[in-house]
Amino acid sequence: MKTRLLFAVAVMAFATCAMGATPTVLKLQRGGTTVPTTTLLGGAPLTNLELDPAMTGGDTDSINANGLGLKQIVNRSIAHGHAGSNRIGNATRAKSNPGLLRGFDGLNFFDQRFANGGNQFSVEPPDQGLCAGNGFVMESVNDVLSIYDRSGNELVGPVDLNTFYGYPAAINRGTLAYGPEITDPSCYFDAATQRWFQVALTLDHIGTTPFLAGTNHLDLAVSKTSDPTGGWIIYSLPVQNNGTQGTPDHGCDLGFCLGDYPHMGADANAIFLTTNEFSLFGSAFYGAQIYVVSKHALASGAASANVVLFNTGSPAVSVEGFAVIPSIASGGHFASLHGGTEYLLSSDAVFSNAGTSNNLWLWSVSNTRAIDTMPANVTLNFSSLTVQQYAVPTSLAEQKAGDTPLLDCFATSCAPTYLGYPTNVYPGPRALAVNDSRMEQVSYANGMLWSTLDTDVLLADSSHGSGIDYYVINPNTGFVSANNTLALPDANLTYGAAAIKQNGNGVIAFTVVGPNDYPSAGYASFDAKTGAGPVHVAAAGAGPWDGFTGIPFFGSGPRWGDYGAAVVDGNSIWIASEYIAQTCTLAQYLTSPIGQCGGTRGALGNWATRISLLGF
Repeated sequence: MKTRLLFAVAVMAFATCAMGATPTVLKLQRGGTTVPTTTLLGGAPLTNLELDPAMTGGDTDSINANGLGLKQIVNRSIAHGHAGSNRIGNATRAKSNPGLLRGFDGLNFFDQRFANGGNQFSVEPPDQGLCAGNGFVMESVNDVLSIYDRSGNELVGPVDLNTFYGYPAAINRGTLAYGPEITDPSCYFDAATQRWFQVALTLDHIGTTPFLAGTNHLDLAVSKTSDPTGGWIIYSLPVQNNGTQGTPDHGCDLGFCLGDYPHMGADANAIFLTTNEFSLFGSAFYGAQIYVVSKHALASGAASANVVLFNTGSPAVSVEGFAVIPSIASGGHFASLHGGTEYLLSSDAVFSNAGTSNNLWLWSVSNTRAIDTMPANVTLNFSSLTVQQYAVPTSLAEQKAGDTPLLDCFATSCAPTYLGYPTNVYPGPRALAVNDSRMEQVSYANGMLWSTLDTDVLLADSSHGSGIDYYVINPNTGFVSANNTLALPDANLTYGAAAIKQNGNGVIAFTVVGPNDYPSAGYASFDAKTGAGPVHVAAAGAGPWDGFTGIPFFGSGPRWGDYGAAVVDGNSIWIASEYIAQTCTLAQYLTSPIGQCGGTRGALGNWATRISLLGF
């Protein structure tokens, strides 16, 4: 029996609760303008300053490797426990890919590290911001973007995000001056306004020093036309929420909040930006934040735009919001009830000491048409949905053995000679991180919400792995019409992203990785009647992941992507997933320029992305 059989859940008491707190009304101010322009790839292949000292990029707090004593601050998890699951993965693998129209390699570690003349840090994971429309495909990752035509020809890129947003370089290697740290990019093409929206979290340094100032903001770029290769307008929204720069004071420990993990959605009237709010210099979590921004003002290039902020960490809210993900409407078919409504979803197993839950939270922001004239009249409601039990994955993902020249370098005199680090033997290939059970991308199509999250499963050898729970939800009744687990018996599926056409046919994109699989770009069909179909591999990995976060010396756990992406484009669907596109030996790694293996990787990492066009 395949795991794509449906599990329908009738919610016995679907009660919608209005949030009691008064929303905070803010103003988003217009800043500068930008035009995406390809930057020079180059610079020294390896320096003694490969990582931003203020950013080590882990999911748990620890002192970073550069000794500045700052906490790891990017994409934090708050998972309390891991109970494990007894659900066995038994999906099948497809023998062919009839729905795969075309695919091409997107951005990779080499592009990221050596953009802007090499004035970039080594960064992993990439994260995945993909959007498409009007004949263009735009991909943004940590910390570069590129724009392609539908055939995969690169029109612009790679463009480092510091340059795109009008900032100095991440690191000027001539003067050692630091620019702002940019992370967690996401993008969206709005068919209704024919505008492109690109958002990222930006953290300011104290001047040009390596120390963080505490201020941080969501930088939102909006295209001036339907052509993303042309001009953009940049808006900046402070999110330190300590009473400075017009922000409310949420009382975050040590004086500054952090607007982590920004995600974007839209309805007919507003753009929705959501964050997970942590203490920037501490470890406390203060609840998800929902920012409602006037879409009309943004699309018209107005000098300012109304913003409504809902703080799910407020005492007036009786539930815990974490990774509250706004929905993206298929083909511009937005929900029109109650004066315009945007639906959002979140999960809550991360709050459980057992690491399990059979509950999701449905959030709805209504009367969004009031955002331009009476923003305080925009309302937030929430309700509980009963689903099959899911669990925070309990283990890392084993990967197929192969050449890992970075690990091999650490095991020999190569490390002190070329990398400047002490010799140490680390077993390889190291397992890579799977996601926690936070909600992934949410789509609104055919009047339903479609989404996924990662869950713990049992593999055929009785070890624990990662599978993907999927959902089809009627937001008006709370009825969950499709809910089951997509999982293989011999490999992990992780970082799922679902996109659904208006006719109800869609795709779940993910990474496939296991003892017999290098990290690969995968997908499965998805519809309300049959659930998820067999697992397809759009592009098989060429070798193991071999990145610096898998080496304990750097003070953080193994990292993979934090999210994937899938987007409807007319009658087709684009997907993008992280995978490994190259392999090389230690001898090839040591061939000048060191660590680049013919321009396919950098000295400290080898991640890549795969962009595929599907026709279902």
